[in-house]
Amino acid sequence: MGKITPYLILGLCCVAFYPRPAAALNFSAPKPKFGYTDASGKKQSIEIVDKYYPKKITHPFGNDSKIDPKLRRAATIAEERARAHSLSKCWHYVKEALVAAGVVKSRPQTTLAKQAAQELVNNYGFKKLPVTDPYQAPVGAVLVYGAKRAAGHVEIRTEDGFVSDFRSKTPSRRPLLGVFAKS
Repeated sequence: MGKITPYLILGLCCVAFYPRPAAALNFSAPKPKFGYTDASGKKQSIEIVDKYYPKKITHPFGNDSKIDPKLRRAATIAEERARAHSLSKCWHYVKEALVAAGVVKSRPQTTLAKQAAQELVNNYGFKKLPVTDPYQAPVGAVLVYGAKRAAGHVEIRTEDGFVSDFRSKTPSRRPLLGVFAKS
């Protein structure tokens, strides 16, 4: 019995401290939380979002019979010519797509993207649609975004997302001035 006891203790210690990978899988890392104090002075905490899941496109084919079919063609042309990343020439690329598709007869003259809305309505027969969510815009619609001190942004709604001088699955984060289309 005297010789068995040290071996028994050593064996139990090895079993107790032996790493078990299967047991480690049962424990997950705690989710990081952001703590703050709300307006009433109460302490709050929320989980930190570590992955971005953009809204899904709700109307991927946006068949609006009131929209000029040439605008759908302009969306296709813009998509074919677009790059993977912005060149800061969104209004230039949208203008070229509108002319190539025959939506407008002459190239719009404004230089800033945020001026596109006024020019399209005044000179080319576009109308502002009652749409405030870019995802709800019909395919081919021209979306104009403003900016206080910058040029703004213009893009065309496509079946898969949005396009200007680059393709994107999500709309611009700038404030939307309006969604415009021709009937």
